[in-house]
Amino acid sequence: MREITEPNPITPRRLWRDRDFTIFWAAQTLSVVGDSFALIAVPLLILQATGSVAQMGLLTGISGAASVLAGILVDRFDRRRLLIACDLIRFALYVLIPLAWLISPQIWLLYAVLPLAAMVGMVFSVTYVTAVRGLVGDQRVTEANGRLYATAAAASVVGPMLAGVVVAAVGHPGAIAINAVSFALSAAGFRFIDITRHSPAPSTPIPRENPRREFLAGAVFLWRHPVLRPLTVLLSFFIFLTLGLTDVIIYRLKHDLSQTDAVVGGVLGAAAVGTMLGALAVARIRTALGFGPTWISAIAAAGLAIASLGITGTVWGVTAAMAAYLACVSVAGISSMSLRQQVTPDHLLGRVTSAFWTIHFSLGPIGAAALTWSAQAFTTTPVFIVAGLACLLIALTALLTPVRRRTPEKPDTT
Repeated sequence: MREITEPNPITPRRLWRDRDFTIFWAAQTLSVVGDSFALIAVPLLILQATGSVAQMGLLTGISGAASVLAGILVDRFDRRRLLIACDLIRFALYVLIPLAWLISPQIWLLYAVLPLAAMVGMVFSVTYVTAVRGLVGDQRVTEANGRLYATAAAASVVGPMLAGVVVAAVGHPGAIAINAVSFALSAAGFRFIDITRHSPAPSTPIPRENPRREFLAGAVFLWRHPVLRPLTVLLSFFIFLTLGLTDVIIYRLKHDLSQTDAVVGGVLGAAAVGTMLGALAVARIRTALGFGPTWISAIAAAGLAIASLGITGTVWGVTAAMAAYLACVSVAGISSMSLRQQVTPDHLLGRVTSAFWTIHFSLGPIGAAALTWSAQAFTTTPVFIVAGLACLLIALTALLTPVRRRTPEKPDTT
């Protein structure tokens, strides 16, 4: 066994004093802020150059395909080198845009760069998830995920505001250049850390499987695991009910409550505080309650928060309910991700992560379309109430499955 003397998982100072984790955390925060610049600048640049953003829809399909292939790459190659390579490739891709615009707008370059950057970004995301356990160990993985998630949420709120100022000062290409530089700095940070110090060394070499089995290995592991199987199914239904929730909230604020765009932005920004609070609290909650009670309680509370969105008729009420919902989603999401990291063999972690993402989000677009159509056809109140009650049903169903276990990460319970 390893990690016998590892620090208590709820001791923040120990984790903050961890040099490798601190560098990893700083690199990720910087990268998220940089991405926020691209999130604002790229669509505006496309709109300015072409008058249309229709081609941006191409990214969704390509990113999804990359998710499936990313797991195999992550499990085959050194993860630190893969993180560095992904950052350097994205730096090279994004820096081409401002360099080209110095001469003249090159629309074809956007079609080439953006899909490739999305694919590389998906590989990076899967690698990033697999790296956390090796960086901090099983006992501290929930706390580490919470802190990374909280700072990423904060950066995603502050980033767009900074991006607006930068775009106004240096233009859209300049903001994209800043995003490119953030990837270069992130890659430099990864050179100074060891993300395998807590990874178990395999007792025997891992045999290379045939391509078909290797491709399906992640899905097979999810299916055979007594907790991850029902958890994946329940989360897929949860994303079906909630992926379009932000759109319905915006519709409620604009249509039902007659609010301005500025108010809508303020509500979403203020509600994001819930994400940060949930992420910072999740380690302590899971330590106190165990996995099952934490996850089930968070999903049930999220359902109540969604239902209350249909009852409240004030901006402050919508903000409070949205913040509570995001806090619960943060707790549930980080708990489930940490559990997958803890129970999955290291040589399968990339494929399990990509398989979960593929399955998890498969119902999301259908649910988002159904949710938004229903809001327009039947008003938002019944949509929120039905979606909230359905989330409560998911929590009740989980009580009848192995998901209810307090410590499914321990070998004797899996």
